[in-house]
Amino acid sequence: MAPIYNQKKNIMIIAGEASGDHHGARLVKAMEMEKNNFFFCGIGGKAMQKAGVKILVDAAELSVVGITEVFSKLPYIFKALAVAKRLLKSLNPDLLILIDYPDFNLHIAAAAKKMRIPVLYYISPQIWAWRQGRVKKIGKIIDHMAVILPFEEIFYTEHNIPVTFVGHPLLDSFSDSSKTFYKVEKSGQQIIGLLPGSRNSEITKLLPVMLEAAVLIQEKFGDIKFILSIAPTVNKQYVEEATQKFNSIINLELNAGPVVKVLEQSRLVITASGTVTLETAIVGTPMIIVYKVSPVSFMLGKLMIKVKNIGLVNLIAGKTLVPELIQNEASPEKIAATAGRMLNDPILMEDIRNELLKIKNILGGPGASLEVAKIALNMLSSKRSESTETKK
Repeated sequence: MAPIYNQKKNIMIIAGEASGDHHGARLVKAMEMEKNNFFFCGIGGKAMQKAGVKILVDAAELSVVGITEVFSKLPYIFKALAVAKRLLKSLNPDLLILIDYPDFNLHIAAAAKKMRIPVLYYISPQIWAWRQGRVKKIGKIIDHMAVILPFEEIFYTEHNIPVTFVGHPLLDSFSDSSKTFYKVEKSGQQIIGLLPGSRNSEITKLLPVMLEAAVLIQEKFGDIKFILSIAPTVNKQYVEEATQKFNSIINLELNAGPVVKVLEQSRLVITASGTVTLETAIVGTPMIIVYKVSPVSFMLGKLMIKVKNIGLVNLIAGKTLVPELIQNEASPEKIAATAGRMLNDPILMEDIRNELLKIKNILGGPGASLEVAKIALNMLSSKRSESTETKK
């Protein structure tokens, strides 16, 4: 890789997931609002590229769910690691910003530490849930951790790692919910949202199950409309082909636009586990969380995971607020039966909605991106001060 020379402050930024790409884009915009004197370069997706980041590796090539599933992505991951390490040497950035994607990013952080490049980690690895021993390594290679869940700040403080709770970046987009609960079509149809995930590996495991469940739900309730959200990071053609045979069985609409439009219309959402569960909570829509990985990944996860729930909503609430159907329980029959119980109990649905809206308060207010931008600017100023002292 040829050396990159730039008179601006050079910032290397890495986001290996779709959600991290969006958070990274907001952070870049927030930093440039404060001071427009940066050159951003690294790994990300379309959102970061649109925000002005020079993207060397597309994050869509790296995204995967599950422990064993990562093997199919190893050639891309090793290639991206090599690109990132070369970039560290050629760019010698004034700051390295890492967003989530822990196994990859912690490896890059260790390399940056040897080069005395300051490291800001935004969106903590979930070490409070599994592999807690990594906290010792993090303490040695990370200069500052910006966390988005309140209990994470307590965790890192207890381990003497510089940390700031910045609030959740989703609230920058969901500052207010104007959702009309139990919204129905003019025809009187109830609407159920289907959110099978933002990764192709999730789609292949969850979409067929959700569609079969939709058939069972319609058989029980009759006039139901299903809206399937298609994330921009998945293979749209696969989704269209997979849903084709269901078009004559259920009333199914495909939505490739913002997921919030689906959430705002739905009385109930059937969703993959992940960040989208927090988006659903912020809007206040009751949900069923489904999760499927390979059998080996599931068994390994059971041995390593230290928390009761997998859904972020339930973890933040400190209780099983919404149903989680995991692995074998994530069957069409079980999903349909769970949805039936919820739809038939309006009091339960209203209670869930009220509890979900409390999650929004726990997550803090909007402005996470700006808070992280301030931390980044302070770190850049500190480095400049250290350089001045060294020259003296």
